[in-house]
Amino acid sequence: MLLIPQSQKHFMKKLIILLFILNSLTACGIYKYSDARKNPVNANERVKKNMEEGRGFKLSELGKNRGGDFLFSSSNPMWRATMEKLTFAPLSVVDYGGGIIITDWFSEGDSNEQIKIAVRFLTNEIRSDALKVMIHKKNCVTFNNCKIVSIENTTNEEIKFAILKKAAQLEKQDLAKKKEKNSDIKLPKDF
Repeated sequence: MLLIPQSQKHFMKKLIILLFILNSLTACGIYKYSDARKNPVNANERVKKNMEEGRGFKLSELGKNRGGDFLFSSSNPMWRATMEKLTFAPLSVVDYGGGIIITDWFSEGDSNEQIKIAVRFLTNEIRSDALKVMIHKKNCVTFNNCKIVSIENTTNEEIKFAILKKAAQLEKQDLAKKKEKNSDIKLPKDF
């Protein structure tokens, strides 16, 4: 029978516990790999980059629960711009998770023609291929006798352009607010 001194047993227990804790931290995603080529060498630049990306912590926020990084519709400029541009029409489907907004049938005046607009989001980025605008026209002779056709004309592109333009303005405003908020934070000179 192999006899191990008591001090070595105690040391081995501590070593095993330490290895278990380190393994748990890396498995839970607390430690994340970082490419040194993508991080600034200068400490001031690193701090500034981390602050802009929302990383790090403030001493005043220690002990407070922070939520995860979710992309809510209120933070997406494309979504907000679309909602603002379609305020003239009643909405029937608004599905942020599915990335689609559909208006209800609407018309101007006493016309037999009604229009429905659908906006499908293909990406959250503000670019020309980020969304697709579809317009359908319904012409009813009687209540049960209606013909629905898809409209492909400049109106689709005009709506798309108006949404993209408004989204770019909203994103610019958001960045200005974020920059203003981050400029209030003063960094020590030794950073």
